[in-house]
Amino acid sequence: MQVSLSRSVSKLPFVIALDQGLYEKYGLDMDVHLAPPDFDGGISMPSDSIWAQMWRRVRSINGAEVFEPNIWVSGANSRIVDMATSAAEPQRVFLASTDCVVRQHIVARKGIERLEDLKGQRLGISGIGSNSGFVALLLAERMGWDPIQDISIMEDGYDMDALREGRVDAFVVSERLFATASQEGFPVLAATATWDEPLAGNSVFVNSEWLEDPGNREAARRFLQATIEAIALFHRDRELVLEILAKWHGITDRAYAEKVYEGGQWIPRKPYPCYEGIKKAMERYDSNEMRRYAPEDFYDDSLIRELDESGFIDSLYSTG
Repeated sequence: MQVSLSRSVSKLPFVIALDQGLYEKYGLDMDVHLAPPDFDGGISMPSDSIWAQMWRRVRSINGAEVFEPNIWVSGANSRIVDMATSAAEPQRVFLASTDCVVRQHIVARKGIERLEDLKGQRLGISGIGSNSGFVALLLAERMGWDPIQDISIMEDGYDMDALREGRVDAFVVSERLFATASQEGFPVLAATATWDEPLAGNSVFVNSEWLEDPGNREAARRFLQATIEAIALFHRDRELVLEILAKWHGITDRAYAEKVYEGGQWIPRKPYPCYEGIKKAMERYDSNEMRRYAPEDFYDDSLIRELDESGFIDSLYSTG
């Protein structure tokens, strides 16, 4: 089985599962594509083996080969947008989520102290359909701004260098970049967790057709078991997580690592799909095509529900 991961805090449980051998524990032979570490000393997967060992061809679009992993771990928001805007995007369903509430920070260049000062300025995000793009649109709505005329929402601006070099005036960031930005003294304009807004955030998702195969469904169930046990380790063993941040991510500064760890305390112990976040994404990116879907078309919670009702999740937190 193959899975692809970035380095965000919401994906830490999957790195914990890799480090602690939980995939093997549940009978999975995993090929993991892990994005390069942000800091020196972190573990980097061999670049010459990623495509040969990890990816598999699943379809052809306009004569071009397209490669995908069996299981994706990424933001649900962008996938929902893709399914409603791209004729080439296959139908996918979210099986579980580790991030269902807006929690990013809005950080500005020095000299900007209030959200109001962002009117007419450039706000960096990773992409329009991304979690940061969702927050940018949400900010415009909350401030009563036209998201096109009153603020410049800049894709590919989810970058410390973009802020340092003045290519953006502020950006929407998650825990790791927030830790870096705050250490460097950039002004924090908003902690969006206080907005109490649902989000279709980091999720485990698969192609619907792939899941129909009984063998694949069993593999997905085992993957969720490994993930859920890793989440339990995250919440129960701070020192283990700090060791993994140093080993895999190269984060050896204890204060910085603590800040990253504390920023992930919201990771849910029972990672059900982001029901309300999916509905919110459908509203935010409303279109003729989006209205062909019902929220239930975007998720399959049967596996996580089975694991919960069996007592598996609660057993991981039992002190008995």
